[in-house]
Amino acid sequence: MTSAVALFAATMTLSLPARADDATIQKWIDSEFQPSTLSKEEQLKELQWFAKAAEPFKGMEINVVSETITTHEYEAKTLAKAFSEITGIKLKHDLIQEGDVVEKLQTQMQSGKNVYDGWINDSDLIGTHFRYGQTVALSDYMKGEGKDVTNPGLDVNDFIGKSFTTGPDGKLYQLPVQQFANLYWFRYDWFTNPDYKAKFKAKYGYDLGVPVNWSAYEDIAEFFTNDVKEINGVKVYGHMDYGKKDPSLGWRFTDAWLSMAGNGDKGIPNGLPVDEWGIRMEGCRPVGSSVERGGDTNGPAAVYSIAKYLDWMKKYAPPQAQGMTFSEAGPVPAQGNVAQQIFWYTAFTADMVKPGLPVVNADGTPKWRMAPSPHGSYWKEGMKLGYQDAGSATLLKSTPPDRRKAAWLYLQFIVSKSVSLKKSHVGLTFIRESDIWDKSFTERAPKLGGLIEFYRSPARVQWTPTGNNVPDYPKLAQLWWQNIGDASSGAKTPQQAMDALAAAQDSVLERLEKSKVQGECGPKLNKKESAEFWFNKSAKDGNIAPQRKLANEKPKGETVDYDTLIKSWPATPPKRAEAK
Repeated sequence: MTSAVALFAATMTLSLPARADDATIQKWIDSEFQPSTLSKEEQLKELQWFAKAAEPFKGMEINVVSETITTHEYEAKTLAKAFSEITGIKLKHDLIQEGDVVEKLQTQMQSGKNVYDGWINDSDLIGTHFRYGQTVALSDYMKGEGKDVTNPGLDVNDFIGKSFTTGPDGKLYQLPVQQFANLYWFRYDWFTNPDYKAKFKAKYGYDLGVPVNWSAYEDIAEFFTNDVKEINGVKVYGHMDYGKKDPSLGWRFTDAWLSMAGNGDKGIPNGLPVDEWGIRMEGCRPVGSSVERGGDTNGPAAVYSIAKYLDWMKKYAPPQAQGMTFSEAGPVPAQGNVAQQIFWYTAFTADMVKPGLPVVNADGTPKWRMAPSPHGSYWKEGMKLGYQDAGSATLLKSTPPDRRKAAWLYLQFIVSKSVSLKKSHVGLTFIRESDIWDKSFTERAPKLGGLIEFYRSPARVQWTPTGNNVPDYPKLAQLWWQNIGDASSGAKTPQQAMDALAAAQDSVLERLEKSKVQGECGPKLNKKESAEFWFNKSAKDGNIAPQRKLANEKPKGETVDYDTLIKSWPATPPKRAEAK
């Protein structure tokens, strides 16, 4: 038994009376909540605690909302039912589109009227939540008002994403409920084909493998699209993406595409003083997005990222990709005619390993693998390298205290050690270190295409959500698809599109500054200076952003052998995460 589990067991050894509903709890433990990192005895004690803590709220009807993904569907259909049976609280978990979650959240924040009792919304809103003062700081709540309904076995330090949900004030505002990363996806069977390997090496002078930089990604895209051309009589493509001017196009870029290119500064979870949105922050105040205010949204690295996106779409992706949305493009690699995808969400894993797919072998192992994303020519060691979504439990001050407590019980229940390992197997969206290192995932790893190896690797920390520099995610995020959509459609050049985006973001920051609604951590814009001024200042201060334009944006391609990469990562867990 690990120290963490031992501590939990010691904490939970309470004189709980035999309960009439223990049979109900045991039914769920035996029929649904396996496997678990807890023993069945420990699960029983934890779930008895939930039943006892919920007694004051029995019969209440509580409403919680999240976006629609596999993990949340499991929570809404299975865990909500279990929670209701165990606690007597009538829990309704609504599933709606992510944009609708943000819209309803805004409605409650602006009106003060209680729309939902509990929220599961992306940690991308951390900068919004800590500035507006309408979100409950969970670190305070768990010690104060909500102490009597805070699970003694919650084990916050077991959560791999808590740094994403912590404000500049050091307080925890949200608690991750699910996480998935944005990685590189490729056809392992094609990349290990001796004929393809020989032809690629002869043409490019280096080995066909996992691309370390964008130059190699581009060479591989060119090779499969225009040299290999067909496999088994089917036209193949070296790249997949989407380009329709649609709200989902915004995620394609705010989900850290610019950081992959090398936009912003060094820093984990987000660059400081300039983050991957190109927003500069001094102290806790955002001070500008455009280069002329010290930002990097329209700097050379950002423009390069858009130019490469457009170039690869046109040359190497299926023709229909240009008119596709995020959801339409997602299933395409599973159809079997795409060699690689630089921007691929691990949330698709469960749908990519289904028996009978063209990309799955007869024994159930995948023909593909996922690996760390390649970086662009502006990227420097120490920068974030990609995006990680963290849908997180959030409580608002405008929710009545008793309803908030009941909702907090449910939000803890769906991340509790009693249920989180099983939930991780269903949705493959990990939140706990102890789940990632459980032996059940060691056994399942060969059928998940590198997902487990990535989440156990030291590389994982470089994939992070939007951070604290973004002061109003709902207002700023919508600017991205509208402005970059102009570049995607050909209405504007990449430079023109990013200039317009930077100006639009500065305009929002200016309005927030004038309103003074965000207090001492609200925006306070820098005065405009020349780009040269900021290039010199960043060099003088030892920062990176904004960077000057590189003379050569396509250095020599660099790859790494996938199997060698996997073997280089630690095979043993951190001490506190050792599973039974």
